[in-house]
Amino acid sequence: MAPSGPTAPAVASLTTQDGGSPSPPRLARSAGIVGTATLASRLLGLVRDQVLAYLFGASNAMDAFNVAFRIPNLMRDLFAEGAMSAAFVPTFTKRLTLQGKAAAWRVGNQLVNALLIITGSFVLLGIVFAEPLVRLLAGSYADVPGKLELTVFLTRILLPFLTLVAVAAAVMGMLNSLHRFFTPALSPIMVNVGIIGSVVLLVPLMPRFGLHPITAVAIGAIVGGIGQLALQLPSLYREGYRYRPRFNPADPGLHEILGLIGFGTIAGAAVQINLLVNMVLATGEGAGAVSWLSYAFRVMYLPIGIFGVSIATATLPAVARHAAQNSTEGIRSTISGSLRMMLVLNVPALVGLIVLAEPIVALIFERGSFLPSDTASTTAALVFYAPGLVGYSAVRIAVPCFYAMRNSLTPTLVSVGAVVLNIVLNLVLVRVMGFRGLALGTSIVALGNALVLLVLLHRRLGGLDVRSILETGAKIILASTLMGGAVLTSHAWIIDVLPGADLVHRLVQVFGSIAVGLVVLAVGAKILRIAEWNDVWRTLSRRTKAP
Repeated sequence: MAPSGPTAPAVASLTTQDGGSPSPPRLARSAGIVGTATLASRLLGLVRDQVLAYLFGASNAMDAFNVAFRIPNLMRDLFAEGAMSAAFVPTFTKRLTLQGKAAAWRVGNQLVNALLIITGSFVLLGIVFAEPLVRLLAGSYADVPGKLELTVFLTRILLPFLTLVAVAAAVMGMLNSLHRFFTPALSPIMVNVGIIGSVVLLVPLMPRFGLHPITAVAIGAIVGGIGQLALQLPSLYREGYRYRPRFNPADPGLHEILGLIGFGTIAGAAVQINLLVNMVLATGEGAGAVSWLSYAFRVMYLPIGIFGVSIATATLPAVARHAAQNSTEGIRSTISGSLRMMLVLNVPALVGLIVLAEPIVALIFERGSFLPSDTASTTAALVFYAPGLVGYSAVRIAVPCFYAMRNSLTPTLVSVGAVVLNIVLNLVLVRVMGFRGLALGTSIVALGNALVLLVLLHRRLGGLDVRSILETGAKIILASTLMGGAVLTSHAWIIDVLPGADLVHRLVQVFGSIAVGLVVLAVGAKILRIAEWNDVWRTLSRRTKAP
């Protein structure tokens, strides 16, 4: 699939022969490539979380790690991955399409060097001012002996993760622009490998050096960040990229990217800043609250990572290409198809997470230091996080499309409004519902953020084929409701037939119920003639049969 130039078939693989929009089956195949790799990464991420839950549960040490890792993760999500990808892919694709690979490599090199300078500066400042930064975010940790100091120590170890993942995201953007999706989507698996490996090898050794065992997890994250970058470099090298340590601040392509990143950091900030607000407020809700919310969000983020991010990743290069060709119809059709496919995949996942929240959490986490009381609290957070699943995924599709059309102001203003609304909602809801209110407020804001962005996209593009989107949405909601009823009924029946709380019984109870639900969903989708379901099914069938 390696393109030899801007007119190569791989570069045009998401477009029709006349330069129009990608057909749903083609979009499904591209999203399927990303989804397959992302699924592997997310599943290993669940294994990582299981290991951490077993060893550390929802303890003060786990709270300290979650806060420490949230700091570089926030900067990564805002700057390195979300905004940078949305700003870089359209610019790189435009250069690739109109000027060829040599020009694209030049702008790629400029961005890599700019990221090394900018994020490196952030890392150094963060290390120096780690203590006041942690006090700002989690000042109540000072009330627990050693908790604040541990959080500061872990923060200093974890901050270089930002630079590693920023450069990895730039490499990912170049590969995605060349329609190389699998390896970039698989690369985050290295973070999970690094953490799991370090936990197994280093946790027993940490006390010998006078360090808390949770330190091994921080070291593993850094090792994983190195691996995430290293896994992608051979693919980029084969495409013809060669790193050059040259930096020209006056480069017009770099100016274009950095200008969009500035707005994009704000525009893509809503979800991540809202999570940060949740974390800050949760630190005052007692030991375990930060960890409960973190575990719940990771479970909820599994379908987002597999479905929402996969579709958005496959959509962005196509939209960027249509934008470079000034094809409004192509952009409109691509976004509409992406949204319909997102609904078909995410609405059933939303219903499934709500219906099976408690058994899923118990199956994944409840062992070792993770107690039944932690399961109950994490389940409560997951139930309130789940409704935002569709909103998160829609935002991941919509925001980059604005940048592909060189409109960064609109999503920026919408994001600012979403952050303000989230702060107000969460300050109210946390007093009424405790940490559960933080999850609910975040979901409400995610749905509102998505709705506003889609309405504005509809106006800008002269329509988004709303009738087809609503028709597909109504059909999949009906099919998912039937699925949810079947899952509830079958789960209760399986528990009556096979009672028990050990791992084998829980596996049968959960996956048996999911199997019944998928059958009912497939039948419902067939009866209701949901075309996007057929596209997804054909893609899965091909991948199952592939050697």
